Amino acid sequence: MAYEFERTQRIVVVGGGPGGYEAALAAAQLGAEVTLVERAGVGGAAVLTDVVPSKSLIATAEASNAVKEAADLGVQFYAKGQHDKAVKPKVAINLAAVNKRLLGLAAQQSEDMRRNLVDAGVHLVQGDGRLDGPNAVIVATGPGGTDFDRLEADTIVVSVGASPRVLPTAVPDGERILTWTQLYDLQQVPEHLIVVGSGVTGAEFASAYRALGAKVTLISSRDQVLPGEDQDAAFVIENVFTRNGMKVLNTARAASVVRDGDEVVATLADGREVRGSHCLMAVGSVPNTRGIGLEEAGVQLSDSGHIRVNRVARTSMPNIYAAGDCTTFLPLASVASMQGRTAVFHAMGDIVNPPENRNITSNIFTQPEIATVGWTERQIEEGLVQGVVYKLPLATNPRAKMMGIRDGFVKLFASSGSGSIIGGVIVAPKASELVFPLALAVEHRLTVDQFAEAFPVYPSLSGSLTDAARAMHVVR
Repeated sequence: MAYEFERTQRIVVVGGGPGGYEAALAAAQLGAEVTLVERAGVGGAAVLTDVVPSKSLIATAEASNAVKEAADLGVQFYAKGQHDKAVKPKVAINLAAVNKRLLGLAAQQSEDMRRNLVDAGVHLVQGDGRLDGPNAVIVATGPGGTDFDRLEADTIVVSVGASPRVLPTAVPDGERILTWTQLYDLQQVPEHLIVVGSGVTGAEFASAYRALGAKVTLISSRDQVLPGEDQDAAFVIENVFTRNGMKVLNTARAASVVRDGDEVVATLADGREVRGSHCLMAVGSVPNTRGIGLEEAGVQLSDSGHIRVNRVARTSMPNIYAAGDCTTFLPLASVASMQGRTAVFHAMGDIVNPPENRNITSNIFTQPEIATVGWTERQIEEGLVQGVVYKLPLATNPRAKMMGIRDGFVKLFASSGSGSIIGGVIVAPKASELVFPLALAVEHRLTVDQFAEAFPVYPSLSGSLTDAARAMHVVR
């Protein structure tokens, strides 16, 4: 008697960043025949040139700040041979050593991810992949991409990421005019770093390099830094920036940036010039979707070139999914990972819980950090949701006083009727860690009273979350 067996589903993932990595891993765990195509290394730009190295650099900047601010806590430093004379510490940064370390960390993270995929049974192919219709991927391999492999697929997951946007009037040269992927080649802290763009990337690097000792000028085309974020949070960050010696030029659009010998010159739209030693262009990113056969395969793109996807990461073609910064969804590494898993679960008929935009946490790694989740205060003011707002300054927190924390706050948003927590903002050191219980509250629709029943450690920064919830007690 002859038996017929169902053929194993063939899944090809193009791009090994957070979305592609998670998609490949999930598909292998569900028993698919999986091939991952990646040109640079597992982890993609997020691990090799973006999230991992940038946050490692920021950690070094935080350590530098901690040393400088230790005197405020009563920690005294003495000059050699003058034990009776306290001095303010001078912190020296060996940027070449810092960059070597953080690139090493990125490479190790990439190798760990590669090993996980191999152990799971994923077949890895290094090269440039492009779609050949809706059911195949062609990979250019070998020296100069002269050899080609054709991979047949039942399901394709595209996770090709994005690259720094380049303006024709400010073309990076990799030495003085830089994108954020080129910063790690610097051997010394810039004498004067001009940062063009005050969004998340610009604000994070401006904050880090000021802490590392560089003179920093931040050029913002809007009336304040971080224009898309909570207004109170952006106000705190800008105040910290200026107090720490950063020069912030608001409503100042950079018309061009050119190199002048060992200097760079940023010319503003109003004719003013800003001279510095280096310039970081942080003016957004563009998806890596051109020339990889998407439109020819029937995949719809937005005007900006992003891949249109629905909540389960499916494109306009039923068997093609997409994840990460190349899509119209939120450009966060955590979101890319969730999209990758969701895509595979949906494609293979597993249980799917599509991510809800309002439940997604995000964080800006300035000093202090800004963490957000859920509905925003602006949306409440615009009447998109009925809610009440309570803001508690962090300076009233006993642990914050012990740690010498002066800046920051906790802000909770609750539904006007039920008292359910619908969002919040935290501005504090390590806000990225503090926001998790708030994210759980939003995800599971806890009321302020239910949230306040939890016992925080005393003293702790997280105690401000419970204090804010208690202040919003709903009388029944």
